[in-house]
Amino acid sequence: MTQHYDAIVIGVGAMGSATLYQLAQRGLNVLGIDQFEPPHSMGSSHGLTRIIRLAYYEDLSYVPLLRRAYELWADLEAESGEQIFYQTGSLDMGPEEGDVFSGSLKSCIDNDLAHEALDSAELSRRFPGYRMPAETMALYQPQGGLLVPERCISACLALAKAQGAAIHCGERVHGWDILADERVALRTDAGRYVSEKLVICGGAWAYKLLPQLADAAVPERQALIWLEPKRADWFQLDSFPVWNAQMEEGRYYGLPEFNPTGATPGMKLGRYNHLNETCDPDAIDRGLRPADERILREFAERYFPQGAGRTVDMVVCMFTNTPDEHFVLDTLPDAPQVSLAAGFSGHGFKLASAIGEIMADLAQTGETRHDIALHRLSRFQAQTV
Repeated sequence: MTQHYDAIVIGVGAMGSATLYQLAQRGLNVLGIDQFEPPHSMGSSHGLTRIIRLAYYEDLSYVPLLRRAYELWADLEAESGEQIFYQTGSLDMGPEEGDVFSGSLKSCIDNDLAHEALDSAELSRRFPGYRMPAETMALYQPQGGLLVPERCISACLALAKAQGAAIHCGERVHGWDILADERVALRTDAGRYVSEKLVICGGAWAYKLLPQLADAAVPERQALIWLEPKRADWFQLDSFPVWNAQMEEGRYYGLPEFNPTGATPGMKLGRYNHLNETCDPDAIDRGLRPADERILREFAERYFPQGAGRTVDMVVCMFTNTPDEHFVLDTLPDAPQVSLAAGFSGHGFKLASAIGEIMADLAQTGETRHDIALHRLSRFQAQTV
């Protein structure tokens, strides 16, 4: 028997769970489908901690979205009773004229954000875990911090379910079609569903449901490491801001020690575009290699020598990259009842609460009050004409 819904969300990780929560709050009859059991470690929405920062060098248009994301994360905390945000401050570091420092400084100035510019000596005095080269400048923004991704997703799903949403886990979508009456028919390994609207938040799998994303949302294998600090007091929430650094080895990022379950995961860090290795999400090598640890440990030993003790843990995850590293948030031009959120390029989680609101808007009306001009799918289609 075919089941009917107002809206169906494919993928209920970071973006999909927030979208499902928003739609359920608005009183829609909604279904969320995921091939795994969120929160899970198979995609891009895990890892104990995620950076959230207001100083955004990537593009100034992100800052209004970030301000809304902070508001919505606070609402989620209040409604769920779970702490999901921890304020640590954030650091964007690199050469004074480099994109990361100069862009973050401009972001703060243009958006009237509290900030301090620190040279490497002052950085080490304030936060002794950091040992950066003399020419490094750091932009400190006190409102930065971390989110707990598994708690974020679980809270969204629990609240969506409490509002009447159906959630089907362990169910894979095989395809969808537009019917003669303009509704969307969805085929899964468990049955068939019909919906007025479809929202695709498939993460690394999005291109398998939308062939037009084949070159616009490309999965990439990533690895993360947790290292046991030699000086634990230098790498705690109150002494080690979340950070993003543009150094001669590439762009790296990291977070303080955080132990929500009583374990000690250690100082966490990763490298953007780790080994520049694209992948098929269904065939990704989830095993850990010596090169994975080496490229992360060597960086930590050079710049965080008192944080680079033994390896506590490592995990493999995925980025899904667009050519310009900006997101895709849009409806399909030839099927406006289908909307998509994809290509978050390693910096999307912090905005998931606001993206959920945007995608709910697009599903309901095809429009949103938020500025998403930077994120339209048409920018890639124009390049191929």
